[in-house]
Amino acid sequence: MALQHASPGQLIDLQALAEFNPEGQSTSLIKAEQLQLLHLLLGAGQSLHEHKLAGELCLHCLAGRVRLEMPGTQLPLSAGQMTLLAAGQAHAVVAEMDSSLLLTLVVTG
Repeated sequence: MALQHASPGQLIDLQALAEFNPEGQSTSLIKAEQLQLLHLLLGAGQSLHEHKLAGELCLHCLAGRVRLEMPGTQLPLSAGQMTLLAAGQAHAVVAEMDSSLLLTLVVTG
């Protein structure tokens, strides 16, 4: 089955995504020519290993607490906080608690 992304003008209820759901799974909410939004669920102790993305990205913590690890620094993100990363910035994400995240990517190429 093909993944259903939101259409232009379609509402997405972020409050429904704000709670960590252990039965849920990470999903792509929007995929457009230059933009992608993903809802990520990470259980306590889970991580996304270090990687780089070609475009800029914004990471918004909807619920829980994660640690954004970048070479030489760490940045804690709690519910209601967000940060911007430059294109090509190496980073990893570690969930310190069950966490729900909204990831906004600028799509390049």
